[in-house]
Amino acid sequence: MSVSNNKSDLPSTTPVSRRAETRVLLQIAMPLMGAYLAELAMFLTTKMIVGRLGYLELAAVGISADLTFEVLVVSMGLLSIVGVLVAQAEGASDRPRAGLAVRQGLLVALAIGLPAMVLVWNLDIVLRLTGQDPQVVALARPYLNALSFSVLPVLWFSVLRIFVSAIARTGIIMVITVAAVALNYALTLAFVHGLAGLPALGIAGAGWATTIVSWLMLLALTAYMFVTPALRGYGIFLERLRVHSGMCAEIVKLGLPVAGLVGLEAGMFVAMSVLSGVLSAKTLAIYQIMTGWIGIPFVVALGLAEATMVRVAHGIGRKDATATRNAGMLGMAMGAGLLAAMTIIPLTFPELIVRIYMRADDPTFTEIVALVTPLLIIAAVFQVFDGLQAVASRALRGIKDTIAPLWLAGFGYWVLGIGGGSLLAFPFGLGATGLWLGLAAGLIATGSLLAWRFERLTKIDLTLRR
Repeated sequence: MSVSNNKSDLPSTTPVSRRAETRVLLQIAMPLMGAYLAELAMFLTTKMIVGRLGYLELAAVGISADLTFEVLVVSMGLLSIVGVLVAQAEGASDRPRAGLAVRQGLLVALAIGLPAMVLVWNLDIVLRLTGQDPQVVALARPYLNALSFSVLPVLWFSVLRIFVSAIARTGIIMVITVAAVALNYALTLAFVHGLAGLPALGIAGAGWATTIVSWLMLLALTAYMFVTPALRGYGIFLERLRVHSGMCAEIVKLGLPVAGLVGLEAGMFVAMSVLSGVLSAKTLAIYQIMTGWIGIPFVVALGLAEATMVRVAHGIGRKDATATRNAGMLGMAMGAGLLAAMTIIPLTFPELIVRIYMRADDPTFTEIVALVTPLLIIAAVFQVFDGLQAVASRALRGIKDTIAPLWLAGFGYWVLGIGGGSLLAFPFGLGATGLWLGLAAGLIATGSLLAWRFERLTKIDLTLRR
Protein backbone atom coordinates (compact mmCIF):
# COMPACT_ATOMS: atom_id res chain seq x y z
CA MET A 1 0.00 0.00 0.00
CA SER A 2 1.29 3.43 -0.83
CA VAL A 3 0.21 6.75 0.58
CA SER A 4 -0.19 9.92 -1.40
CA ASN A 5 -0.84 13.53 -0.46
CA ASN A 6 -2.31 14.22 -3.90
CA LYS A 7 -6.08 14.64 -3.47
CA SER A 8 -6.66 14.02 -7.18
CA ASP A 9 -5.40 10.43 -7.03
CA LEU A 10 -8.89 9.18 -6.23
CA PRO A 11 -12.21 10.00 -7.79
CA SER A 12 -14.63 11.91 -5.62
CA THR A 13 -17.48 9.79 -4.30
CA THR A 14 -20.67 10.43 -2.44
CA PRO A 15 -19.96 9.68 1.22
CA VAL A 16 -22.02 6.99 2.90
CA SER A 17 -23.79 8.23 6.03
CA ARG A 18 -22.64 6.92 9.39
CA ARG A 19 -26.05 5.41 9.98
CA ALA A 20 -25.97 3.56 6.66
CA GLU A 21 -22.43 2.30 7.26
CA THR A 22 -23.40 1.17 10.76
CA ARG A 23 -26.34 -0.74 9.32
CA VAL A 24 -24.15 -2.51 6.75
CA LEU A 25 -21.47 -3.31 9.33
CA LEU A 26 -24.02 -4.83 11.68
CA GLN A 27 -25.69 -6.74 8.85
CA ILE A 28 -22.39 -8.52 8.22
CA ALA A 29 -21.19 -8.62 11.83
CA MET A 30 -24.26 -9.85 13.74
CA PRO A 31 -24.43 -13.33 12.19
CA LEU A 32 -20.65 -13.62 12.53
CA MET A 33 -20.88 -12.67 16.21
CA GLY A 34 -23.51 -15.35 16.67
CA ALA A 35 -21.38 -17.88 14.82
CA TYR A 36 -18.21 -17.06 16.76
CA LEU A 37 -20.11 -17.19 20.06
CA ALA A 38 -21.45 -20.57 19.02
CA GLU A 39 -17.94 -21.80 18.17
CA LEU A 40 -16.74 -20.56 21.55
CA ALA A 41 -19.69 -22.35 23.15
CA MET A 42 -18.41 -25.61 21.66
CA PHE A 43 -15.07 -25.13 23.43
CA LEU A 44 -16.77 -24.05 26.65
CA THR A 45 -19.25 -26.93 26.73
CA THR A 46 -16.39 -29.34 26.13
CA LYS A 47 -14.55 -27.83 29.12
CA MET A 48 -17.74 -27.95 31.19
CA ILE A 49 -18.32 -31.64 30.47
CA VAL A 50 -14.70 -32.64 30.97
CA GLY A 51 -14.31 -30.31 33.97
CA ARG A 52 -16.84 -32.41 35.87
CA LEU A 53 -14.22 -35.18 35.82
CA GLY A 54 -11.82 -33.04 37.85
CA TYR A 55 -9.50 -30.04 37.65
CA LEU A 56 -6.65 -32.12 36.17
CA GLU A 57 -8.89 -33.17 33.27
CA LEU A 58 -10.00 -29.55 32.83
CA ALA A 59 -6.38 -28.41 32.79
CA ALA A 60 -5.40 -31.11 30.26
CA VAL A 61 -8.20 -30.35 27.81
CA GLY A 62 -7.79 -26.61 28.29
CA ILE A 63 -4.07 -26.41 27.56
CA SER A 64 -4.39 -28.91 24.69
CA ALA A 65 -7.16 -26.84 23.13
CA ASP A 66 -5.05 -23.70 23.61
CA LEU A 67 -2.10 -25.19 21.73
CA THR A 68 -4.31 -26.62 19.00
CA PHE A 69 -6.04 -23.28 18.64
CA GLU A 70 -2.64 -21.64 18.23
CA VAL A 71 -1.86 -23.94 15.30
CA LEU A 72 -5.28 -23.36 13.73
CA VAL A 73 -5.43 -19.62 14.27
CA VAL A 74 -2.01 -19.05 12.68
CA SER A 75 -3.12 -21.06 9.65
CA MET A 76 -6.43 -19.22 9.48
CA GLY A 77 -4.59 -15.92 9.79
CA LEU A 78 -2.69 -16.72 6.61
CA LEU A 79 -5.92 -17.79 4.90
CA SER A 80 -7.82 -14.70 6.06
CA ILE A 81 -6.21 -12.67 3.29
CA VAL A 82 -8.56 -14.57 0.95
CA GLY A 83 -11.34 -12.46 2.44
CA VAL A 84 -9.51 -9.25 1.57
CA LEU A 85 -8.99 -10.42 -2.02
CA VAL A 86 -12.62 -11.51 -2.37
CA ALA A 87 -13.97 -8.25 -0.88
CA GLN A 88 -11.79 -6.14 -3.14
CA ALA A 89 -12.86 -8.16 -6.18
CA GLU A 90 -16.49 -7.83 -5.11
CA GLY A 91 -16.07 -4.07 -4.73
CA ALA A 92 -14.66 -3.99 -8.27
CA SER A 93 -17.53 -6.25 -9.54
CA ASP A 94 -15.06 -8.96 -10.57
CA ARG A 95 -16.71 -12.24 -9.54
CA PRO A 96 -14.36 -14.56 -11.45
CA ARG A 97 -11.37 -13.16 -9.55
CA ALA A 98 -13.21 -13.60 -6.26
CA GLY A 99 -13.88 -17.24 -7.12
CA LEU A 100 -10.25 -17.74 -8.09
CA ALA A 101 -9.13 -16.45 -4.69
CA VAL A 102 -11.43 -18.96 -2.94
CA ARG A 103 -10.24 -21.94 -5.00
CA GLN A 104 -6.59 -21.09 -4.39
CA GLY A 105 -7.35 -20.54 -0.72
CA LEU A 106 -8.66 -24.11 -0.51
CA LEU A 107 -5.44 -25.41 -2.05
CA VAL A 108 -3.27 -23.36 0.29
CA ALA A 109 -5.36 -24.67 3.21
CA LEU A 110 -4.61 -28.23 2.10
CA ALA A 111 -0.90 -27.49 1.81
CA ILE A 112 -0.62 -26.10 5.33
CA GLY A 113 -3.28 -28.34 6.87
CA LEU A 114 -1.48 -31.66 6.43
CA PRO A 115 1.63 -30.71 8.42
CA ALA A 116 -0.61 -28.96 10.95
CA MET A 117 -2.38 -32.29 11.57
CA VAL A 118 0.93 -33.96 12.34
CA LEU A 119 1.87 -31.12 14.68
CA VAL A 120 -1.37 -31.32 16.67
CA TRP A 121 -1.01 -35.12 16.99
CA ASN A 122 2.38 -34.59 18.69
CA LEU A 123 1.61 -31.56 20.87
CA ASP A 124 1.91 -33.66 24.01
CA ILE A 125 5.66 -33.49 23.40
CA VAL A 126 5.43 -29.69 23.72
CA LEU A 127 3.53 -30.07 26.99
CA ARG A 128 6.19 -32.37 28.37
CA LEU A 129 9.05 -30.07 27.29
CA THR A 130 7.41 -27.04 28.95
CA GLY A 131 7.33 -28.77 32.33
CA GLN A 132 3.60 -29.43 32.64
CA ASP A 133 2.29 -31.78 35.30
CA PRO A 134 2.93 -35.38 34.08
CA GLN A 135 -0.69 -36.28 34.85
CA VAL A 136 -1.87 -33.42 32.64
CA VAL A 137 0.40 -34.59 29.80
CA ALA A 138 -0.83 -38.19 30.06
CA LEU A 139 -4.47 -37.07 30.01
CA ALA A 140 -3.90 -34.70 27.06
CA ARG A 141 -2.33 -37.25 24.69
CA PRO A 142 -5.46 -39.20 23.59
CA TYR A 143 -7.44 -35.97 23.28
CA LEU A 144 -4.84 -34.45 20.94
CA ASN A 145 -4.64 -37.60 18.81
CA ALA A 146 -8.39 -37.50 18.18
CA LEU A 147 -8.49 -33.72 17.73
CA SER A 148 -5.80 -33.73 15.04
CA PHE A 149 -8.27 -35.08 12.48
CA SER A 150 -10.34 -31.89 12.78
CA VAL A 151 -7.59 -29.66 11.38
CA LEU A 152 -8.34 -30.02 7.65
CA PRO A 153 -12.13 -29.54 7.85
CA VAL A 154 -11.66 -26.53 10.13
CA LEU A 155 -9.29 -24.84 7.64
CA TRP A 156 -11.46 -25.62 4.61
CA PHE A 157 -14.55 -24.39 6.45
CA SER A 158 -12.61 -21.23 7.33
CA VAL A 159 -11.91 -20.48 3.65
CA LEU A 160 -15.55 -20.95 2.68
CA ARG A 161 -16.70 -18.89 5.66
CA ILE A 162 -14.34 -16.11 4.64
CA PHE A 163 -15.90 -16.16 1.18
CA VAL A 164 -19.54 -15.88 2.28
CA SER A 165 -18.55 -13.21 4.82
CA ALA A 166 -16.76 -11.15 2.16
CA ILE A 167 -19.91 -11.10 0.00
CA ALA A 168 -22.10 -10.27 3.04
CA ARG A 169 -24.01 -13.57 3.24
CA THR A 170 -23.12 -14.47 6.80
CA GLY A 171 -26.47 -15.77 8.02
CA ILE A 172 -25.75 -19.35 6.97
CA ILE A 173 -22.59 -19.35 9.11
CA MET A 174 -24.62 -18.64 12.23
CA VAL A 175 -27.20 -21.31 11.37
CA ILE A 176 -24.56 -24.00 10.82
CA THR A 177 -22.51 -23.09 13.87
CA VAL A 178 -25.46 -22.87 16.27
CA ALA A 179 -26.63 -26.30 15.14
CA ALA A 180 -23.08 -27.57 15.63
CA VAL A 181 -23.09 -26.44 19.28
CA ALA A 182 -26.03 -28.70 20.14
CA LEU A 183 -24.55 -31.62 18.22
CA ASN A 184 -21.12 -31.15 19.79
CA TYR A 185 -22.63 -31.08 23.27
CA ALA A 186 -24.59 -34.28 22.68
CA LEU A 187 -21.66 -36.12 21.11
CA THR A 188 -19.21 -34.99 23.78
CA LEU A 189 -21.51 -36.19 26.54
CA ALA A 190 -22.05 -39.51 24.76
CA PHE A 191 -18.40 -40.15 23.93
CA VAL A 192 -16.89 -38.93 27.22
CA HIS A 193 -19.34 -40.72 29.54
CA GLY A 194 -20.39 -43.63 27.32
CA LEU A 195 -24.07 -42.76 26.85
CA ALA A 196 -26.48 -44.39 24.37
CA GLY A 197 -24.61 -47.67 24.47
CA LEU A 198 -21.29 -46.13 23.46
CA PRO A 199 -18.06 -46.96 25.31
CA ALA A 200 -16.83 -44.27 27.72
CA LEU A 201 -13.82 -42.77 25.95
CA GLY A 202 -13.06 -40.09 28.54
CA ILE A 203 -11.09 -37.09 27.30
CA ALA A 204 -10.42 -38.76 23.93
CA GLY A 205 -14.18 -38.79 23.34
CA ALA A 206 -14.22 -34.99 23.50
CA GLY A 207 -11.62 -34.88 20.71
CA TRP A 208 -13.58 -37.27 18.51
CA ALA A 209 -16.78 -35.27 19.04
CA THR A 210 -15.07 -32.08 17.86
CA THR A 211 -13.63 -33.85 14.82
CA ILE A 212 -16.97 -35.30 13.71
CA VAL A 213 -18.75 -31.97 14.13
CA SER A 214 -16.00 -30.15 12.17
CA TRP A 215 -16.47 -32.43 9.16
CA LEU A 216 -20.25 -32.06 9.29
CA MET A 217 -19.95 -28.25 9.40
CA LEU A 218 -17.76 -28.30 6.30
CA LEU A 219 -20.20 -30.55 4.42
CA ALA A 220 -23.15 -28.33 5.39
CA LEU A 221 -21.55 -25.10 4.16
CA THR A 222 -20.33 -26.75 0.95
CA ALA A 223 -23.84 -28.03 0.23
CA TYR A 224 -25.32 -24.58 0.86
CA MET A 225 -22.89 -22.94 -1.53
CA PHE A 226 -23.51 -25.58 -4.17
CA VAL A 227 -27.32 -25.18 -4.22
CA THR A 228 -27.60 -21.39 -3.73
CA PRO A 229 -28.28 -19.63 -7.08
CA ALA A 230 -27.01 -16.27 -5.78
CA LEU A 231 -23.52 -17.75 -5.37
CA ARG A 232 -23.25 -18.77 -9.00
CA GLY A 233 -20.98 -16.75 -11.22
CA TYR A 234 -17.97 -17.14 -8.96
CA GLY A 235 -16.97 -20.45 -10.55
CA ILE A 236 -16.02 -22.07 -7.26
CA PHE A 237 -17.36 -25.51 -8.20
CA LEU A 238 -17.48 -25.22 -11.98
CA GLU A 239 -13.86 -24.26 -12.56
CA ARG A 240 -11.09 -26.83 -12.27
CA LEU A 241 -9.26 -26.83 -8.93
CA ARG A 242 -5.78 -26.25 -10.30
CA VAL A 243 -2.92 -24.21 -8.95
CA HIS A 244 -2.76 -20.56 -10.02
CA SER A 245 0.75 -19.60 -9.01
CA GLY A 246 0.15 -15.84 -9.07
CA MET A 247 -2.87 -15.94 -6.79
CA CYS A 248 -1.29 -18.48 -4.43
CA ALA A 249 1.81 -16.32 -4.22
CA GLU A 250 -0.30 -13.26 -3.37
CA ILE A 251 -2.16 -15.17 -0.65
CA VAL A 252 1.08 -16.40 0.88
CA LYS A 253 2.94 -13.09 0.51
CA LEU A 254 0.19 -11.07 2.17
CA GLY A 255 -0.90 -13.84 4.50
CA LEU A 256 2.42 -14.70 6.12
CA PRO A 257 2.73 -11.40 8.05
CA VAL A 258 -0.92 -11.78 9.08
CA ALA A 259 -0.22 -15.32 10.27
CA GLY A 260 2.75 -13.95 12.19
CA LEU A 261 0.62 -11.27 13.87
CA VAL A 262 -2.14 -13.73 14.73
CA GLY A 263 0.47 -16.19 15.95
CA LEU A 264 1.96 -13.56 18.24
CA GLU A 265 -1.47 -12.80 19.67
CA ALA A 266 -2.59 -16.40 20.11
CA GLY A 267 0.91 -17.35 21.21
CA MET A 268 0.69 -14.79 23.99
CA PHE A 269 -2.34 -16.59 25.41
CA VAL A 270 -0.70 -19.99 24.91
CA ALA A 271 2.35 -18.69 26.77
CA MET A 272 0.02 -17.50 29.52
CA SER A 273 -1.45 -20.99 29.66
CA VAL A 274 1.99 -22.62 29.82
CA LEU A 275 3.30 -20.18 32.44
CA SER A 276 0.15 -20.72 34.51
CA GLY A 277 0.84 -24.45 34.38
CA VAL A 278 4.41 -23.83 35.52
CA LEU A 279 3.05 -22.03 38.59
CA SER A 280 0.70 -24.94 39.42
CA ALA A 281 -2.03 -27.16 37.98
CA LYS A 282 -4.56 -25.16 40.02
CA THR A 283 -3.36 -21.89 38.48
CA LEU A 284 -3.73 -23.51 35.06
CA ALA A 285 -7.33 -24.47 35.88
CA ILE A 286 -7.96 -20.86 36.98
CA TYR A 287 -6.54 -19.67 33.68
CA GLN A 288 -9.03 -21.89 31.83
CA ILE A 289 -11.90 -20.35 33.81
CA MET A 290 -10.62 -16.86 33.02
CA THR A 291 -10.31 -17.51 29.30
CA GLY A 292 -13.82 -18.94 29.40
CA TRP A 293 -15.02 -15.41 30.09
CA ILE A 294 -12.60 -13.22 28.12
CA GLY A 295 -13.24 -15.31 25.02
CA ILE A 296 -16.86 -14.08 24.95
CA PRO A 297 -16.22 -10.33 24.49
CA PHE A 298 -13.32 -11.13 22.18
CA VAL A 299 -15.39 -13.19 19.72
CA VAL A 300 -18.08 -10.50 19.79
CA ALA A 301 -15.39 -8.02 18.75
CA LEU A 302 -14.07 -10.54 16.22
CA GLY A 303 -17.38 -10.64 14.38
CA LEU A 304 -17.32 -6.86 14.12
CA ALA A 305 -13.63 -6.96 13.16
CA GLU A 306 -14.28 -9.32 10.24
CA ALA A 307 -17.13 -7.11 9.06
CA THR A 308 -14.88 -4.04 9.32
CA MET A 309 -12.18 -5.76 7.26
CA VAL A 310 -14.75 -6.59 4.56
CA ARG A 311 -16.05 -3.02 4.43
CA VAL A 312 -12.55 -1.51 4.39
CA ALA A 313 -11.46 -3.86 1.58
CA HIS A 314 -14.70 -3.18 -0.27
CA GLY A 315 -13.89 0.52 -0.18
CA ILE A 316 -10.45 -0.28 -1.59
CA GLY A 317 -12.04 -2.23 -4.44
CA ARG A 318 -14.33 0.73 -5.22
CA LYS A 319 -11.36 3.11 -4.99
CA ASP A 320 -13.16 5.14 -2.32
CA ALA A 321 -10.69 6.41 0.29
CA THR A 322 -13.38 8.13 2.37
CA ALA A 323 -15.46 4.96 2.67
CA THR A 324 -12.33 2.99 3.54
CA ARG A 325 -11.44 5.32 6.41
CA ASN A 326 -15.00 5.69 7.70
CA ALA A 327 -15.57 1.94 7.81
CA GLY A 328 -12.40 1.35 9.83
CA MET A 329 -12.89 4.20 12.27
CA LEU A 330 -16.53 3.33 12.85
CA GLY A 331 -15.72 -0.33 13.38
CA MET A 332 -13.07 0.49 15.99
CA ALA A 333 -15.39 2.88 17.85
CA MET A 334 -18.22 0.34 17.88
CA GLY A 335 -15.92 -2.44 19.06
CA ALA A 336 -14.46 -0.46 21.96
CA GLY A 337 -17.87 0.83 23.03
CA LEU A 338 -19.53 -2.57 22.93
CA LEU A 339 -16.81 -4.26 24.97
CA ALA A 340 -16.78 -1.42 27.49
CA ALA A 341 -20.47 -2.10 28.12
CA MET A 342 -19.74 -5.81 28.64
CA THR A 343 -17.31 -5.15 31.52
CA ILE A 344 -20.26 -5.13 33.91
CA ILE A 345 -20.38 -8.96 33.80
CA PRO A 346 -16.91 -9.83 35.19
CA LEU A 347 -17.09 -6.95 37.64
CA THR A 348 -20.45 -8.04 39.02
CA PHE A 349 -20.72 -11.83 38.68
CA PRO A 350 -17.30 -13.49 39.33
CA GLU A 351 -18.78 -16.40 41.32
CA LEU A 352 -21.27 -17.17 38.56
CA ILE A 353 -18.42 -17.40 36.03
CA VAL A 354 -16.59 -19.91 38.23
CA ARG A 355 -19.78 -21.90 38.83
CA ILE A 356 -20.06 -22.57 35.10
CA TYR A 357 -16.93 -24.73 35.25
CA MET A 358 -16.92 -26.06 38.82
CA ARG A 359 -19.43 -27.60 41.20
CA ALA A 360 -20.28 -25.36 44.14
CA ASP A 361 -19.67 -28.30 46.49
CA ASP A 362 -16.13 -28.79 45.19
CA PRO A 363 -13.72 -28.42 48.14
CA THR A 364 -11.65 -25.85 46.22
CA PHE A 365 -14.63 -23.79 44.95
CA THR A 366 -14.40 -20.97 47.52
CA GLU A 367 -10.64 -20.71 47.09
CA ILE A 368 -10.94 -20.58 43.30
CA VAL A 369 -13.56 -17.80 43.47
CA ALA A 370 -11.29 -15.77 45.75
CA LEU A 371 -8.38 -16.17 43.33
CA VAL A 372 -10.41 -15.48 40.17
CA THR A 373 -12.23 -12.33 41.37
CA PRO A 374 -9.26 -9.87 41.29
CA LEU A 375 -8.09 -11.34 37.98
CA LEU A 376 -11.50 -10.67 36.45
CA ILE A 377 -11.14 -6.99 37.43
CA ILE A 378 -7.90 -6.86 35.42
CA ALA A 379 -9.62 -8.67 32.55
CA ALA A 380 -12.48 -6.17 32.56
CA VAL A 381 -10.00 -3.37 31.94
CA PHE A 382 -8.04 -4.95 29.13
CA GLN A 383 -10.97 -6.59 27.28
CA VAL A 384 -11.84 -3.20 25.76
CA PHE A 385 -8.37 -2.93 24.24
CA ASP A 386 -8.40 -6.60 23.26
CA GLY A 387 -11.46 -5.85 21.15
CA LEU A 388 -9.90 -2.67 19.80
CA GLN A 389 -6.77 -4.46 18.62
CA ALA A 390 -8.90 -7.16 16.95
CA VAL A 391 -10.82 -4.57 14.90
CA ALA A 392 -7.81 -2.34 14.20
CA SER A 393 -5.61 -5.19 12.98
CA ARG A 394 -8.29 -6.35 10.55
CA ALA A 395 -8.98 -2.82 9.36
CA LEU A 396 -5.27 -2.57 8.54
CA ARG A 397 -5.47 -5.96 6.84
CA GLY A 398 -8.25 -4.57 4.65
CA ILE A 399 -5.83 -2.00 3.22
CA LYS A 400 -3.12 -4.69 2.88
CA ASP A 401 -0.99 -3.17 5.63
CA THR A 402 0.45 -6.31 7.21
CA ILE A 403 4.15 -5.77 8.00
CA ALA A 404 4.10 -2.88 10.47
CA PRO A 405 1.25 -4.36 12.54
CA LEU A 406 3.39 -7.47 12.97
CA TRP A 407 6.16 -5.44 14.62
CA LEU A 408 3.75 -3.44 16.76
CA ALA A 409 2.11 -6.65 17.96
CA GLY A 410 5.47 -8.23 18.71
CA PHE A 411 6.33 -5.33 21.00
CA GLY A 412 2.94 -5.17 22.71
CA TYR A 413 2.16 -8.86 23.05
CA TRP A 414 5.57 -10.24 23.89
CA VAL A 415 7.82 -7.48 25.24
CA LEU A 416 5.16 -5.87 27.43
CA GLY A 417 2.69 -8.75 27.71
CA ILE A 418 4.68 -11.94 28.24
CA GLY A 419 7.99 -10.28 29.15
CA GLY A 420 6.47 -7.88 31.64
CA GLY A 421 4.06 -10.49 32.99
CA SER A 422 6.83 -13.05 33.53
CA LEU A 423 8.92 -10.46 35.34
CA LEU A 424 6.05 -9.60 37.65
CA ALA A 425 5.00 -13.22 38.16
CA PHE A 426 8.36 -14.83 38.95
CA PRO A 427 11.15 -12.44 40.08
CA PHE A 428 8.65 -10.09 41.78
CA GLY A 429 6.60 -12.98 43.15
CA LEU A 430 3.16 -11.76 42.07
CA GLY A 431 2.23 -15.12 40.55
CA ALA A 432 -0.95 -15.23 38.48
CA THR A 433 -1.71 -11.57 39.22
CA GLY A 434 1.61 -10.57 37.66
CA LEU A 435 0.91 -12.62 34.53
CA TRP A 436 -2.46 -10.94 34.03
CA LEU A 437 -1.12 -7.45 34.71
CA GLY A 438 1.50 -8.01 32.01
CA LEU A 439 -1.18 -9.27 29.62
CA ALA A 440 -3.25 -6.15 30.29
CA ALA A 441 -0.29 -3.86 29.56
CA GLY A 442 0.45 -5.68 26.31
CA LEU A 443 -3.12 -5.53 25.01
CA ILE A 444 -3.61 -1.88 25.96
CA ALA A 445 -0.43 -0.90 24.12
CA THR A 446 -1.13 -3.04 21.06
CA GLY A 447 -4.74 -1.90 20.66
CA SER A 448 -3.75 1.75 20.97
CA LEU A 449 -0.83 1.48 18.52
CA LEU A 450 -2.78 -0.40 15.83
CA ALA A 451 -5.73 2.01 16.04
CA TRP A 452 -3.33 4.96 15.78
CA ARG A 453 -1.68 3.44 12.70
CA PHE A 454 -4.96 2.98 10.85
CA GLU A 455 -6.02 6.53 11.70
CA ARG A 456 -2.69 7.91 10.47
CA LEU A 457 -2.58 5.91 7.24
CA THR A 458 -6.13 6.81 6.22
CA LYS A 459 -6.00 10.46 7.25
CA ILE A 460 -4.73 11.35 3.82
CA ASP A 461 -6.05 9.97 0.53
CA LEU A 462 -4.63 6.56 -0.31
CA THR A 463 -3.29 5.60 -3.70
CA LEU A 464 -5.44 2.49 -3.91
CA ARG A 465 -4.41 -0.58 -5.81
CA ARG A 466 -6.02 -3.92 -6.36
